[in-house]
Amino acid sequence: MNHPSAHTSVARPVDAGPARLPVIHAVTGHGLFESLRQIAPEFSGRARVELLHDAFESALVTLKQSVDQGRCDVVVASGSNGAYLRARLPVPVVQVQVGGYDLMAALATARELSPRIAVVLHHEVSAALRRFMRGFNVDVELRTYETREDVVRCVGELADRGVDVVVGAGMVADHVRKAGLTAVLLYSLDSVRAAMETALAIAEAQHRERARRDHFDLVLRHLNDGVVAVDMQGRITTLNPAAARIIGVAGHPGHALAGPALAATGVSKAASAPGRLLAEVAPGLTPRAVLEQGRSELGRVEDVRGQSLVIDAVPMYEAGVQTGAVLTLHPSQPLERAVGRLRAHSHRRSRSARYTLDGLVAASEPMRELVHRCEVLARASDASVLIQGESGSGKEVVAQGIHRASRRHARPFVAINCGAFPEQLLESELFGYEEGAFTGARRQGKAGLFEAADGGTLLLDEVGEMPLPLQTRLLRALQEKEVTRVGGIDAIPIDVRIIAATHRDLAAMARQGSFRHDLFYRLHILQVRVPPLRERPEDIAALAAELLPAALARLGAGELAAPALRAVLPLLAAHDWPGNVRELENVIERMALECLLAGEVPAVSVLRDVVDPAGGMTGRGEIAATEEGASLEAMQRAAEIRHIREVMHAHGGNQASAARALGISRTTLWRKLRVGER
Repeated sequence: MNHPSAHTSVARPVDAGPARLPVIHAVTGHGLFESLRQIAPEFSGRARVELLHDAFESALVTLKQSVDQGRCDVVVASGSNGAYLRARLPVPVVQVQVGGYDLMAALATARELSPRIAVVLHHEVSAALRRFMRGFNVDVELRTYETREDVVRCVGELADRGVDVVVGAGMVADHVRKAGLTAVLLYSLDSVRAAMETALAIAEAQHRERARRDHFDLVLRHLNDGVVAVDMQGRITTLNPAAARIIGVAGHPGHALAGPALAATGVSKAASAPGRLLAEVAPGLTPRAVLEQGRSELGRVEDVRGQSLVIDAVPMYEAGVQTGAVLTLHPSQPLERAVGRLRAHSHRRSRSARYTLDGLVAASEPMRELVHRCEVLARASDASVLIQGESGSGKEVVAQGIHRASRRHARPFVAINCGAFPEQLLESELFGYEEGAFTGARRQGKAGLFEAADGGTLLLDEVGEMPLPLQTRLLRALQEKEVTRVGGIDAIPIDVRIIAATHRDLAAMARQGSFRHDLFYRLHILQVRVPPLRERPEDIAALAAELLPAALARLGAGELAAPALRAVLPLLAAHDWPGNVRELENVIERMALECLLAGEVPAVSVLRDVVDPAGGMTGRGEIAATEEGASLEAMQRAAEIRHIREVMHAHGGNQASAARALGISRTTLWRKLRVGER
């Protein structure tokens, strides 16, 4: 018979806040209720425990109402009541399990009461229990039951056989007491607690899975691309609102996915899509290769309802078995616009300056003056700037800083090394070319760097290496503020600030005739000199303090930074640094690698070799030593270069004319001149 239901809540209300606590219903209509009541407060704050003093049909009605209202995650029950509920509820039912300790404790209690004992268990008596009884010579009647009627009949038979004490679950204990016998409850508090812990773990796992599904649902709902899932027969199982719009079925504002659940909402078209063949709803979309061969199809293009779609289809698996396919539908127009924006963004990134004046290491007075001068020049004027300094001193970094501090900072920053290209190639790079301008020219031509830098800054690095004919074209572009592509006739207006950088003495070159006077004056409106590293020793320590820890951190040896700095700073300060900051950066990288190889800071002798591998021959001393020990081959090369320069001077710097006089090609002449400059 059923007990009148008693429903008790333990812990805070279920709807208290967005992070809802799991709801566990602990159900029994018998003696286990007090054990559940005793354990429930231990779970306060972790779950809401609903105690239901009821069983079987009556408990089922109450629990189904709670499940339908979303107020029941897991049920805890025992014995036949638990088995009954598990077969009829859509939520997990955790049964209180009888452990070996529970049985032994109950038998010990029963033995103290009487030698005539019986154990009545639900469903079956395990072979292990029978072996235990035989092994310990325990004389106990063992019985099993499935239903309430089985319990009533079993208890009557035991009373007739003279049994005094019966060990069993709650329903068994109730009927034993009604028959006038002594009942010992089978379950311990530990068993009840273990069942509650299991129920809580299941409920928390369900919450995590539900949150994951909700997150996934939200993502799909807000995707602009359509997502459709089909089973192995090609029938639609789910689709998001974007897919519903694309393939021509109505979406549903409250759900990311149209599926079986929507069929009950009365949304006609969206509800009708799931279960139908995708080929019927959207002919041409069915992913045959994916369903038949398990092979992904990416980038397929199809026309659906008058629009072009780019389709990606991949197989869908459950437990290692393919259960269908997922299709992503990309409308071509947004994709084309996105590709265009991506290309534009990539172009902007490749034409941008990374360094700022504030980011320059300026511990020394000369560098602080340089930074101040550049800030004023950048903000006060758009005139051309000539940056002079030795190789490796950071001229391009200063140029980027000037650009970032100027009003043109949001526009492109474009740099080119004028010494890295032959004359014809440098001309086409700077000014661009029209289609068919020369053999191998790109179809539709190509814009030059002046056009790419329009509105921004163009850095002409190593401008002293520019051939004289190109200097003439550059001067005209600066004067007229327009360029003409190679092979073209139309002038293209430009708005570009020029920053020129060189390690050479342009004034002396202008006096010698190897650099145009008028171009020099055009570039020399504003001048910046980057001091070499040997003239700003304070910056050596500041740069090392920034570079060495970063290099060691990249190698995973950051803990060596402090001792390595202490060991190496005296050596760095004593070095002449002919290669300036670039040389310092390379030395720092080698030091970091030596530290990594040694696992500690290397000996001073090792660090000294890293700083000055030539053993003290640096700068002018190294050059002198090289000249003294030069081989015959080197002397011949030097004589050749001197002769070439004399011919170049005689022909006014015209490479084409000089090459003809020397009997070599212009490319060979350019290569030999580059070698001579090294």
